[in-house]
Amino acid sequence: MYYKIIRNDIRKSKALTLTTTIFVAAAAMLVALAAILIVNLSGALNELMTTAKTPHLMQMHAGEIDSERLQAFAEHNSNVDEFQVVEFLNMDGSQIRFGDRSLASSVQDNGFSIQNKKFDYLLDLDGSVINVSDGELYVPISYKKDGITKVGDKAIISGKEFTVTGFLRDSQMNSMLASSKRFLISKHDFEELENLGNIEYLIEFRLKDLSKLSEFETAYTSAGLEMNGPTITYPLFKMLNALSDGMMIGVILLVSVLVVVIALMCIRFTLLAKVEDEYREIGVMKAIGLRISDIKRIYLAKYAAIAAAGCMVGFALSFVFKGMLLENIRLNLGKSDNSSFALLFGIIGILLVFLAIIAYVSGVLRRFRKISAAEAIRFGTSQEKAAGAKRFNLSSNRLLSTNVFLGVKDVLARKKLYATMLVVLMISAFIIIVPQNLHNTISSKSFTKYMGIGNSDMRIDIQQTDNMSDKADEIIKTMSSDSTIAKYTVFTTKTFKTKTGDGSEERLKIELGDHSIFPVEYSEGRAPTADNEIALSAMNAGELGKKVGDIITLTIEGKERNLTVSGIYSDITNGGKTAKAVFTDHSAKIMWYVISAELSDPSLTASKVAEYANRFDFAKVSDIDEYMAQTFGSTIRSVGMASKSAIVVALLITVLVTLLFMKMLVAKDRYSIAVMKAFGFTNSDMKTQYISRSVFVLIVGIVLGTLLANTLGEMLAGAAISSFGASKFHFTVNPLSAYLFSPLLMIGSVLIATIIGTSRAGQIKISEHIKE
Repeated sequence: MYYKIIRNDIRKSKALTLTTTIFVAAAAMLVALAAILIVNLSGALNELMTTAKTPHLMQMHAGEIDSERLQAFAEHNSNVDEFQVVEFLNMDGSQIRFGDRSLASSVQDNGFSIQNKKFDYLLDLDGSVINVSDGELYVPISYKKDGITKVGDKAIISGKEFTVTGFLRDSQMNSMLASSKRFLISKHDFEELENLGNIEYLIEFRLKDLSKLSEFETAYTSAGLEMNGPTITYPLFKMLNALSDGMMIGVILLVSVLVVVIALMCIRFTLLAKVEDEYREIGVMKAIGLRISDIKRIYLAKYAAIAAAGCMVGFALSFVFKGMLLENIRLNLGKSDNSSFALLFGIIGILLVFLAIIAYVSGVLRRFRKISAAEAIRFGTSQEKAAGAKRFNLSSNRLLSTNVFLGVKDVLARKKLYATMLVVLMISAFIIIVPQNLHNTISSKSFTKYMGIGNSDMRIDIQQTDNMSDKADEIIKTMSSDSTIAKYTVFTTKTFKTKTGDGSEERLKIELGDHSIFPVEYSEGRAPTADNEIALSAMNAGELGKKVGDIITLTIEGKERNLTVSGIYSDITNGGKTAKAVFTDHSAKIMWYVISAELSDPSLTASKVAEYANRFDFAKVSDIDEYMAQTFGSTIRSVGMASKSAIVVALLITVLVTLLFMKMLVAKDRYSIAVMKAFGFTNSDMKTQYISRSVFVLIVGIVLGTLLANTLGEMLAGAAISSFGASKFHFTVNPLSAYLFSPLLMIGSVLIATIIGTSRAGQIKISEHIKE
């Protein structure tokens, strides 16, 4: 019996059934995709880091090294399982050529290593530990993605020829946010190149128990061992590897949750439209004694069938799109051993969508209890009491045309009815604006403020070279006489000891200089301006348990000094653990210099970067825009793709929802339409009234959706960004895109859907619907 009822019902309302199925399929597809991507990303990341045996703690160090002291520390520390010191041969990008292309413009520290014996293995694209022969060169995977070179190409490294044999996955340095990239060569080739670059050391430890990482890090710092460089831990390696794809998945997950909510509301639309169409029949069924549970079961059977069909279609579609979305994960991290689990979680996601639909339909059908059999048989439609808009009278209207006025008045009189459409349009605006604003923010120049850098045109890094101070002075002297440079500032980074709350010592990397010229984003407080002030990165402040106004004790020139925390700022560089101060110091060794400059004419940036790069070959000179593109490019592309997809999904939702709502409204308003026609209103007048209703609800929806996007959306995006060192996150909005083009697209979609959805209003006959 149910099969026959469902079949006949679908035949009668093919368009409505198809639209509902599409919504369910879209919701099921996005939920399944989010589940599949999360499990695959997690599995591939764990597989990469397990196979590569990623260090639990890695300390980069430039300068002299005492291997015996390090070995003694490792042997006597009960937490250490394995220890090694890896040589990293840092080489200027101009010395690395692939055909006619060089890495001179690369913002990365490019260097060469040999395969490690104990752990921290470099893997090929099949996930196997690479064995490299003389003359062979394995290139970081990021240069494959950028199209710099391909297998079989010839590479010239400081005059020595190599053949690109393959690409490597580096569990430490895969991400573009990692400032260094390792090329793999043989031991013999490494020895030949050793005197042509600068050796940097990677001091690496694997622990017996990863939960003891913080304790071990404190022990390493307290021992006063080599620390002339960033300290990076296992959780940070994991986060850096997952960031780009993780943000894309986060956007898909957010959109999928919202689409599920919209799918439920669309089912409400279609169900209410169906109930309106069959109001008299429902009254008859109640009158002849059918139980409410039996009537509910008839409708529930249909929506169970639609939900099942939609979920199966959505699951099938997830397989169509998952290959494209998994491509970047597979290239960067390799295949996941959890692919079978991904399928299982995808199915669980689909089942949750199905159960949510059944539960929601059952809840909506409770309104059958309120239907009066006598009223339903007599009027054939529900008799609503118009609440509100009593003071909104046609006689007092001077601004709007009659049809527009009646359209707006109807919305205000039946707020509850239009609330569902309003919420859907509000969510659609949210879906369009949030990913778009996130993409605009991370791709804007001002995002450098969240990277602890400050907004300048040109950045010069001096590190891993002799006589750094003299070389920095040479650049500063040139800049001071360069009329094209409007302003510049010099930062020197040094390491100082500080005492933690439990009395142990930590080493703090502090950037010294004038921080008011190119300020970064401060979540609390301000930049340090006095010698007794210090600003901490959000991650350092959290670990040290400090807030603005607290005192921190540093050992400077052999004496303890108390400094007041003046501010806490965002930073996602150097593992997110940095500090800024203005005091002078002549005792601590300089780790590196950073010189930032702003040009009087920003269009000269490219030529000025090239000029300084050629003149000062010992320094790394970067255009800040290029620095951002190379450092954060992969994440920007991933979020950009998710943003475009979100716009398409939201517009599709807007069209379909408006179409469904207008069809439901026309079915509900048959009596009212017939009465208005009897009063002389034309079909054109009726269409204008319905368009006025749609546009009025849409404008309110866009305004509320925009407010929600700039508050809740910004908060959600900020929570994601803050997980890797940023804080006090604010959207950088493109007003034309967010406040003009996006609303215009939505308005156009609503107008088209309203015109199509109300086409049946003209076919309503007065004689059939005005009855006693």
